Amino acid sequence: MIHVILGLKGSGKTKKLIDAVHQAVDTAAGDVVCIEYGKTLTYDLNYRVRLVDAKEYGINSPDQLKGFLSGLHAGNFDITHVFVDNLYKTINKPMDGGLEMVDEFLSWAARFAEVNSMNLTFSISEDVAKASEEMKKYL
Repeated sequence: MIHVILGLKGSGKTKKLIDAVHQAVDTAAGDVVCIEYGKTLTYDLNYRVRLVDAKEYGINSPDQLKGFLSGLHAGNFDITHVFVDNLYKTINKPMDGGLEMVDEFLSWAARFAEVNSMNLTFSISEDVAKASEEMKKYL
């Protein structure tokens, strides 16, 4: 299952993501991973969360994030929840478009999550009114 936290900058997306991470840590039967772009959540998350800086691994495209998520799962079948803060920065979405790229990634993520019994949550900086139909499916 995937979930998208959508909103413009300053709308509280990261706070919602942090709350969801803490809820997952309290209730999940497996491991919880949070992928962020930069090291901003270090002191906000429970020590039991595996915090990953996407910049340290050179993730900057949808294909690289797909490979990284696949590698995480291949290396640890106990991961039940993965959270990605600021998907647009993580996959280097172009400022003037790129929604098709994001839609294709979300479709892949939904299939990947279902096949591997994982929960994936993405925060996306986008006006809800401008969200694609693919994004709206996961709100």
